[in-house]
Amino acid sequence: MRYVLRRLALYAVAAWAAVTLGFVLPRLMPGDPATTLLARLRGKLSPAALASMRDALGFADGSLVHQYVVYWRHLLHGDLGLSVAYFPVPVGEVIGTGLGWTVALAGGAVLVSFAAGTLLGVVAAWRRGGVLDSALPPLLALLGAVPYFWLAMVALFAFGYALHWFPLGHAYSLDRAPAWNVAFAADVARHAALPALTLVVATLGGWMLGMRNTMVALLDADFIKLARAKGLPPRQIMLRYAARNALLPSITGFGMALGFVLSGSLLTEIVFSYPGLGYLLVEAVRNQDYALMQGLFLLITLAVLAANFLVDVTYVWLDPRTRAHA
Repeated sequence: MRYVLRRLALYAVAAWAAVTLGFVLPRLMPGDPATTLLARLRGKLSPAALASMRDALGFADGSLVHQYVVYWRHLLHGDLGLSVAYFPVPVGEVIGTGLGWTVALAGGAVLVSFAAGTLLGVVAAWRRGGVLDSALPPLLALLGAVPYFWLAMVALFAFGYALHWFPLGHAYSLDRAPAWNVAFAADVARHAALPALTLVVATLGGWMLGMRNTMVALLDADFIKLARAKGLPPRQIMLRYAARNALLPSITGFGMALGFVLSGSLLTEIVFSYPGLGYLLVEAVRNQDYALMQGLFLLITLAVLAANFLVDVTYVWLDPRTRAHA
């Protein structure tokens, strides 16, 4: 328990540093979002309203310390300011429109890729020299070495444009209104299938090779030989003894991949015109939307920290040595 509390305190400090950097960096850029918005409106907004607009966008007058206090006060109330690109919609609402799409697409792909790759790595290591161990790792390593955007464009051209098996883009058909019914869910799943499949194919080899190599090294360990000498069932030795210990290094990578779900789908959403957080980030940079960029960076940072904290908790459960030294 003390180990978990120490890690929690460390991540709390890291979260504070991330929030502070998110506050400072936009203010080091030339200009401010209010001036950018005023230029975009081209005379539709009076210059006299510039001060009020700066305050509404989170760039209040006063010293930097005063602005920092105001920023924290707004942040604790869940107020991330107003978006310039989608003015006058609050940043929280803008992020909410893309968060669900990104989590469902990239998060689902990471879970499927990790689970399938880990299981394939376990089986390949347990049956060294077999067909699965000889043929699949080189093929998946080759696919993983291909630039993802090229793989995604080839898949989009072949299966979307040429064969018409999948839609060419977006999260659902433009002639279909969002609704909580089976027909809309099936349409969403059909649009997400190709981008999710390309994400899984691009990352499956890394999970499989990592798990396979770690487990091969463990199969000659003394505790595996002891388990075999006891006459334990092979499946129990494979899963409970070998796979559980070999899983520990992969858990760290899985935590990082899970944390970067919110930012790692940028190329996917660009290629497939998917309306997630990656698309919003591109729009924020293009429109100099500092508030939206700040909100997205904060969300991504907190997601990475939360994922790493969950990895630390999982380590305590999987590895008794961690509990002994806590």
